[in-house]
Amino acid sequence: MTAPVIALVDDDRNILTSVSIALQAEGFVTRLYPDGSSALRALSDNPADLGVFDIKMPGMDGLSLLSSLRASGGAAAAMPVIFLTSKDEEQDEAHGLAAGADDYIAKPFSQRLLIARIRAILRRADMARATVPADSDDVAAAIIERGRLSLDPARHQVLWAGRPVTLTVTEFLILETLAQRPGVVKNRNQLLDVAYQEDVFVDDRTIDSHIKRIRRKFRAADPQFDAIETLYGVGYRFSDG
Repeated sequence: MTAPVIALVDDDRNILTSVSIALQAEGFVTRLYPDGSSALRALSDNPADLGVFDIKMPGMDGLSLLSSLRASGGAAAAMPVIFLTSKDEEQDEAHGLAAGADDYIAKPFSQRLLIARIRAILRRADMARATVPADSDDVAAAIIERGRLSLDPARHQVLWAGRPVTLTVTEFLILETLAQRPGVVKNRNQLLDVAYQEDVFVDDRTIDSHIKRIRRKFRAADPQFDAIETLYGVGYRFSDG
């Protein structure tokens, strides 16, 4: 089994070195980038399995780096990313999630906590890319068709009215959960259970940020998209009508 590749992007070389050593000791392969521009050039052509980006960097910061990767349309567009944010900077966290990050962790941080979150997100990525039997009937059965929505978990592929929509691992799992049972309301905690393993702690409002990003991506393909409904004070549901 190939070791997961983690891209570390930070202008602080001490953090790059110490985190890289810790990750390599856990069996990961690391690529180190001291700035956003060099990371963008490298990751656009050869994405890692997961990126850990500092938000505040001179030149191209982490937010701009992630936005560029998400807009690339290639394999890098769906690469899971964890942001390193400034302590107590809630704006950093909100902006990171809005830009398409899968998680965030505040500096100074525990390397054990960072490794736990990396493992949790990689497990989610494995779930989203879970293989199905090669038989064509089995592959077809695994695809979820709901109205204009088509979800293919084996290929991590999403289509809306035939148009591709690129989602992160977290976004895909949330949408898949809602689409599996149209009309059934899922509250934030239920969606958190799907999107985050129990060793990763996030505020339940994080789900709201993910839902907003999912809607925004679908509305780029179809401005009239309204299949994800909000029931205020209750949760969310998918409508395939």
